[in-house]
Amino acid sequence: MSKAAAQRKDNGEMIVSVGLDVHQNTVQVCVLDPDGRVLSNRRVRNRIPKIIDEIARHGCQARVAIECSTGTAVLAEALIQQTGWQVWLCHPGYVRRMRQNPDKTDLRDAHQLADLVRVGYLPQVWLAPPEIRDLRALVRCRQQIVDRLRAIKLRIRALLREHRIGPPPCRLWTKAGRRWLADVRQRLPEHAAWVLGQHLDELDYQQKRLADAEARLRQVAEQDPVIADLLKQPGIGLVTACVLRAEVGRFSRFGNARQLARFCGLSPCNASSGQRQADAGLVRGCNRLLRATLIEAAHRLTRHDPYWSRFKQRMRERGKPGSLIAAAVANRWVRRLFHAMRALEQQAA
Repeated sequence: MSKAAAQRKDNGEMIVSVGLDVHQNTVQVCVLDPDGRVLSNRRVRNRIPKIIDEIARHGCQARVAIECSTGTAVLAEALIQQTGWQVWLCHPGYVRRMRQNPDKTDLRDAHQLADLVRVGYLPQVWLAPPEIRDLRALVRCRQQIVDRLRAIKLRIRALLREHRIGPPPCRLWTKAGRRWLADVRQRLPEHAAWVLGQHLDELDYQQKRLADAEARLRQVAEQDPVIADLLKQPGIGLVTACVLRAEVGRFSRFGNARQLARFCGLSPCNASSGQRQADAGLVRGCNRLLRATLIEAAHRLTRHDPYWSRFKQRMRERGKPGSLIAAAVANRWVRRLFHAMRALEQQAA
């Protein structure tokens, strides 16, 4: 049976392939028949009823591809719930590499998505359920607060260096360090003292925001059984568990441990050619927050876990640098975690 014939139901109803190129106010909708002929490729308002009406004019059954971007997960879920169609998110980077023409237009982008879903070559992205997407928003907001705190602390240290203030007699961000900063502020010039005060006020505000965000994470951990299982694993704390839950979602969606390690950005990028065997560091296409969180966890493991401490020592004796050791520990640890968590998920199912 041909692919075109397979895309027709028993009653003769045609299943169309659809590509949606989504923008803030409009959506380019391309509809193809099973043979690849363009039935429609036009722009409609970015409203779910308008999109459904445009597709339904050509067939009651559709296979829809949407390039993953901000807001497309909500659109995909709404289309699934309201129509029962098969809807997939696709990886924008892979789609861009598949493009044979350097020219880029909305018509061509929508047509390419529809054609990829028609022939079964669509590079799919996991459509996370609403609760996971909501947790992602919280986890990423917490990380943004941490980044702001780091920037504020760097600005304060730069101000002290600018005025040749020597190192503090204690850790700068403790209570004793804050008292030392208050004394320093009195000795600074007028405007520099005002700037330091602004930085300190912002530091207090962001620290309160961070405490509020982590309190919310603790509430989520109490209600989510997967996070509770993650917290039982050695080396995992609250933030690491919540990041893993938010960014990985279900461990069983990966076929094997190697796939999970690559998704986390912990696999080496091969740069071999002919007789030359080499690597080019870690893979670049990954979630940076997830990778950074796991490498931080690896550093903790090498300090506190005897097994990983011995592993680190063996690699050091072979002349490996610390950054490579941390990545190797994180890679192997994530692979072990995959098997443990998949077994727990299978028991829960």
